[in-house]
Amino acid sequence: MELSEAEEAGDKAAIIELSRRIVATAPNDSGTWETMLQTQFEAEDFDGAVKSLDAWQKAVKRPPAAIEDFRGDVFAQRKDYQNAERHWLAFLAKKPSAADAANTYDKLADSCADQARWTDNVAYRSKAIAAEDTAARRVFRACTLLRVHEWDAAYADMAKANKIDSTNEQVKEWLPQFERLQNFLPGIKALDARIAKSPNDAGLLLERARLFTLAGRPLLALDDCEHAMKIEPASMRARIQTGEALLDVKRDADAAKLQVSQRLARAADQHVSEKALQELGEEDASIRQSPGKSEPLAARAKTLRELRQFTLALADARAALGIDHKSAAAHLEAAHDLDALDQSKEALIHAFKATELHPNDGAAWYYRGVLEAERADFPAAIESQTRSLKLGETLDALRARENCERRIGQIEKADADLKRIRELEPAKE
Repeated sequence: MELSEAEEAGDKAAIIELSRRIVATAPNDSGTWETMLQTQFEAEDFDGAVKSLDAWQKAVKRPPAAIEDFRGDVFAQRKDYQNAERHWLAFLAKKPSAADAANTYDKLADSCADQARWTDNVAYRSKAIAAEDTAARRVFRACTLLRVHEWDAAYADMAKANKIDSTNEQVKEWLPQFERLQNFLPGIKALDARIAKSPNDAGLLLERARLFTLAGRPLLALDDCEHAMKIEPASMRARIQTGEALLDVKRDADAAKLQVSQRLARAADQHVSEKALQELGEEDASIRQSPGKSEPLAARAKTLRELRQFTLALADARAALGIDHKSAAAHLEAAHDLDALDQSKEALIHAFKATELHPNDGAAWYYRGVLEAERADFPAAIESQTRSLKLGETLDALRARENCERRIGQIEKADADLKRIRELEPAKE
């Protein structure tokens, strides 16, 4: 009576204590042992659960199979997957009911997923289905079959799940995702065939990863990206795609370990643009082919900067300067990156150097003026923007100069610049 009242009230402490008293006098009451253990699990008292399991095993002559199942659960909570699997298999060897066997096979499959043992995961999912076929189990196996690229079998499972119960929550969640992926399958299957012939071709892996990303399957993309990175660890395209996949699965800390930040620039479809990835791939190839040249490194630094990956971009800019300290392009890239990393004083030094080395680069003069204005050196900034405008009139330089002129009271000059801005772009002014 008291135990029932405690269960109705959801009083876990009382349930555990009352259960302990009952089994002390009725050790063969398996139902109460299970109630106590289940409550200890819900309360996350796993040390207490171990003590209860030991007590239960000692209290009865023939320990019930459920003890093995519970012990497996305890080891799983501790991430000791090997011992969890050993106890769950021992439970299954005692021929439990089909429903209990299916649930334990589910747990074995989940454990394999935590360990990225996808082939074993499929095997356990199949045994769970054989024991008790449900829509949800079909969906879970379908998702795992995707991880091993068994596309046709995965779609067969999803179709079966939908037939069993189209109202099932797992079916409703996953069916639209499978439909989206299906649009990309022809391209994926074509790449599968090419990769089978050239398994160490990082470029092919990254192409397939790109399709997985566009299809909304970042875990599949991550598998290919990590493989590509192992093959070509210096590939910046592989690093950026890996970082994107990690960010997509909310593993920001792991992306940061690759120095890929959350500021990663995305296109309108919320993915890194195809153009940027192609540029990185071409620049990676140029760097491999011409390791003693600064130009490919400076070019890659620019692409990385446009992706807002300033730490990586700065590393490339500095590597380019290590090869050729007179590279105006590398100095300009270093200036941009340092400014973005809140190191404006050092950024300005590189901007000065860029204009000295390439005095006919209007973009370099413009950016030097921007940095001078940031440091409140408005006369110098006006002079730099004037140099930029002489090399080629741009709205950005006109606006920057107008703003600096107003800051130091040169109103007539500022008004003249504003008039010119309106002439060049009247619709936006």
